[in-house]
Amino acid sequence: MRYFEDFVVGEVKQSGRVAVSQDDIIAYASRYDAQDFHTDPEAARQSFVGQLIASGWHSCSLLMRLLAEDFILDAASMGAPGIEEVKWLRPVLPGDVLSARRSVLETRESRSRPEMGLVKFRFELLNQHDEPVLEQTNWIMFGRKGSGFALPKGDWLAHPPRYVQPVALSPLGIPPGETQPARFFEEIEIGESHELGSFVFTTEEIIAFARAFDPQPFHMDDAAARSSSFGRLAASGWHTASVWMATMVAHRKRQIAAAPGKAPRLGPSPGFKNLRWSRPVFVGDRITYSSTVIQTRTSASRPQWGLFFHRNAGVNQHGEEVFSFEGCVFVERKPA
Repeated sequence: MRYFEDFVVGEVKQSGRVAVSQDDIIAYASRYDAQDFHTDPEAARQSFVGQLIASGWHSCSLLMRLLAEDFILDAASMGAPGIEEVKWLRPVLPGDVLSARRSVLETRESRSRPEMGLVKFRFELLNQHDEPVLEQTNWIMFGRKGSGFALPKGDWLAHPPRYVQPVALSPLGIPPGETQPARFFEEIEIGESHELGSFVFTTEEIIAFARAFDPQPFHMDDAAARSSSFGRLAASGWHTASVWMATMVAHRKRQIAAAPGKAPRLGPSPGFKNLRWSRPVFVGDRITYSSTVIQTRTSASRPQWGLFFHRNAGVNQHGEEVFSFEGCVFVERKPA
């Protein structure tokens, strides 16, 4: 087992391989990011990107799976408080074979919890040409030697890194009130806020996601979770983020349906920053998601498009924020 003390600044390691098929891309996107360029090969050819590509949130989830296989499941891992930044550098395509590279950037002892320390990593997801498709920077908490940390026994990697929906699906809750129609870049106002929808995290939903992408014991087994710092079964942070994307896509489709004419198109996102998992999400929690516009900017490289920046959040049934991040996305400008 690797403890906090075993991670050395400057260490670089590459490992893992996962092949990504068209079916894998569609399976994830159908549940969490059902945009045409992720779910429909023919429609994708007419889209902003010109071909079927994996959701960026899918690539983050696949990176998590590779890290779990590589070292997380053999380390005194206590989870991550959030993600400083993710850059989606290249699309993940059907047939790509991905691997992970990790670099230790910094280590820090915890002042408030002497039994643990924090390690800052740069993670890169590489395709078969050794090109980075994703770059991620974040801290992970690890138990220290002598802390008494024990790994629960179990075959946590028994399921392949392919999302399989549970038999009983938790539906997305639709917010009350009328939805504003989709708007072009010039019509978007800084400060406007939208409730996107809600979702109840069930045992079946939490385990189905974790089996594919984040097979840590406290996301997969109630008994193992009770002996963890969470105290009971908790959703993967990437699951919480993926459901945000599902509510955003559903909201966007309602906006398109409300548009009086041809709705402006959305393009992909180049990445996000300052993602925080501020509270765990437990079985039975209903998380309500929202998005607020914080900045807009024209695109220098694509004059027909603009970028809008938004702060996104998820709040549980007690009114407590459990999740937040700042993202941006391309949106079409008004025709001349």
